[in-house]
Amino acid sequence: MSIFLHEQMYRTATVMAKLKEFPITICGAGALGANITENLARSGFKALRVIDYDRIEEHNLSTQPYYRSEVGGLKAKVLSNAMYRALGVEIQANTQKLTPDNAAKLLKGSQLVIDAFDNSSSRQTVTEVCTQQNWPCLHTGLAADYAEVIWNSHYRVPSANQEDRCDYPLARNLVMLTVAIACESVMSYVTTGEQRNFTLTLKDLAVQPLFL
Repeated sequence: MSIFLHEQMYRTATVMAKLKEFPITICGAGALGANITENLARSGFKALRVIDYDRIEEHNLSTQPYYRSEVGGLKAKVLSNAMYRALGVEIQANTQKLTPDNAAKLLKGSQLVIDAFDNSSSRQTVTEVCTQQNWPCLHTGLAADYAEVIWNSHYRVPSANQEDRCDYPLARNLVMLTVAIACESVMSYVTTGEQRNFTLTLKDLAVQPLFL
């Protein structure tokens, strides 16, 4: 019996075959990136690549799919190993820091880029490279009670006034709600070509489509 039996019953075998071969690069393996990667892998995507040079810290454990025994490990490698053990899915892990000089090389070959970085400078790099190369890119971001899932043509990089902070407020439920909306937006794009944009607020459980 297939690991993806329930998903296939919902999506159809034709869609599952397409997901299996569709190459996606996820930029960032933190709260959004790691959970998006896991969710896509458990939904039937197999041509996944994740880029992150950061290491797991204890404060990551409540919002990211890592364990105490993995603290200190490289996020991308730990995530890749976990998905192989769980599903037999071989996720390509890249532990280089994505920069303006190497971004085009690291992202090349993807049919979709997902930006889940937690800093404005890296987001800026992904935005510019995907615009220059005309690569589809979905940006996901969080700020306190607010989240957004926005495609590159309508995305604006946030200011860097909260760069490199680790003591910001963040609720796990907002993370997981954003992950679900982002992954379903990816599904829509892969299966129909539609690029759907959303904003989310946690306290009122409002998910609003953006018609831009």
